[in-house]
Amino acid sequence: MTVARLRLFGPIAELAGTRHDHVPGASVAEAVAAASERYGDAFARLAAHCRVWVNGEGADPTTPVGDDDEVALLPPVSGG
Repeated sequence: MTVARLRLFGPIAELAGTRHDHVPGASVAEAVAAASERYGDAFARLAAHCRVWVNGEGADPTTPVGDDDEVALLPPVSGG
């Protein structure tokens, strides 16, 4: 089983109660689904709007992840 390192920022980290975790998944979609199952519906709703990076590069749901790859979720930000 592939296990990715998950990094969370801002409100999505607050929802999870952590900034770091390890989740199973062979793709971004699988890793985010595993995290959503672990952290609940509010997390899943926000995760659907997050930008995702794998090892510092932009990624999409089909991007493969391997053991120890870092999947980062960055929620949308607003400013004024």
